Amino acid sequence: MFSRFLLTLLTVFKNELLSMYDRIMYRNNHSGAVLRCTCVKPCVHTDNCFVPTSEIIAVEETELNKKQRSIGKWQKMAKPHAFTVYYVKKARNHRWRCRDVTFWCADEILCNQWIQALKELLEMQTCRPKQLLVYINPYGGKRQGKRIYEQKVAPLFSLASISTDVVVTEHANHAKDNLFEVNINKYDGVVCVGGDGMFSEVMHGLIGRMQKDSGIDQNNPKAPLVQCNIRIGIIPAGSTDCVCYSTVGISDPVTSALHIIIGDCQPLDVSSVHQNNTFLKYAVSLLGYGFYGDVLKDSEKKRWMGPMRYDYSGFKTFLSHHYYEGTISFQPAKHTLGSPRDKDSCRTGCYICKESERQLAEQRKKCGFKHEEDEEEWKVIKGKFLAINVVNMCCACPRSPKGLSPAAHLADGSADLILVRKCSRFDFLRYLVRHTNKDDQFDFSFVDVYRVKSFQFTSKLSEDNESSVTDIGKKHFGQFCRDHPACCCNIANSTWNCDGETLDSSAIEVRVHCQLMKLFARGIEENCKDEAAYSHSSVEQLL
Repeated sequence: MFSRFLLTLLTVFKNELLSMYDRIMYRNNHSGAVLRCTCVKPCVHTDNCFVPTSEIIAVEETELNKKQRSIGKWQKMAKPHAFTVYYVKKARNHRWRCRDVTFWCADEILCNQWIQALKELLEMQTCRPKQLLVYINPYGGKRQGKRIYEQKVAPLFSLASISTDVVVTEHANHAKDNLFEVNINKYDGVVCVGGDGMFSEVMHGLIGRMQKDSGIDQNNPKAPLVQCNIRIGIIPAGSTDCVCYSTVGISDPVTSALHIIIGDCQPLDVSSVHQNNTFLKYAVSLLGYGFYGDVLKDSEKKRWMGPMRYDYSGFKTFLSHHYYEGTISFQPAKHTLGSPRDKDSCRTGCYICKESERQLAEQRKKCGFKHEEDEEEWKVIKGKFLAINVVNMCCACPRSPKGLSPAAHLADGSADLILVRKCSRFDFLRYLVRHTNKDDQFDFSFVDVYRVKSFQFTSKLSEDNESSVTDIGKKHFGQFCRDHPACCCNIANSTWNCDGETLDSSAIEVRVHCQLMKLFARGIEENCKDEAAYSHSSVEQLL
């Protein structure tokens, strides 16, 4: 009687597995392959859990130990077989973790069929990388890059069967120079372990390599650049990790590693910076003059302080309260939807980015690549400014969850130009505090914001500079004021903060290149109402 019951139970279990196999294959062919399974082994978990096959990391045959075989009903079955599925589990605040569930089966053939079917599903995920080039900055942030990669990231890459070639950088621009020498076509992507500076170095190397191979002169500010199709993955290990935070929603090495493994792709706008037909830099996050430029320049002298140097230099620069005169010219981004003042934040699958890209492509096709910017009117603003910021993304970070421009988009072919005019120290403090809360940070009479696709700036000193004795005197006197902040007179020129690197140029030209490069990222996902329930689900045994 009892043996007949066991036989009936096994038959039902086998039929259920076969039915689930059919559902997997059907859904894979019709609706994106979603795997669903009900827990069949004795346990306290009773809920169901859905995991897209695109978020399955790996499938491995599992050797059951004696302790596992002696649990519940399986203790009466001889030689059970099993396989383990490793998958992405999403938690709060956009954090991802690797979890696993083990399926048991007394039928070896059926178990092998399941393993084979799931592996075939993973093989169909052609966007996933197989071979990666990894650059590790051992000096950035708190000097934890190498440890973070070896302990948290490398095991996940190994689990997902990703081969890696690892280069530990030894000096500045090591990764950038190396990218001009390696056979880049053998890799599915490049991973940088470090902060925003390390990412910028890898980005310059990849974009520069693509333009060189395509015969494009980067010194020509109007040259249409070739899109870089090799994706970049960011493992955050720096001081701010702004790019990672703004494209994933969190600065977490494990989360970023899982985004790389499942092969997500997020296009990214890149701004080129020129001066007098000479290429200077590429920027993807912040290009800041005035306050943020002064903070960076002062902090560079205090690198021995580590990440705390930004707090110290920020406070010191705030007390100095310097303003700068100049002329700003820009072309509005008429092809984009929305504005910097709306509430449409850039999220996964952003419709604004997709529609803006389509309209920009139509605009360029209509102009026959004559550079449509030349056909459009420039707007000119003159004044005294405490800060001039150009951002390609929201520039969010843990201290400023909404960033400098909460509604900025990652891939719409535009940048947000933020002008903070001369005001009192108290008003400027109110503006800075707005970065840390949810209030509208542009709701001040002394703050203007525009969505632009190209931008030029010339300081008043550069405008007036005709090599006269007076101007030369101003230049030297301004340098004296910079070296002695106690002096209360105005400083002639500031420094540009270009993604965390200084640019000592008082006159620059900036142009936004739509979706010039791609990241291993999904964008920031919307928070679902049931996220908490999903993240705290006790279904560790289900898929």
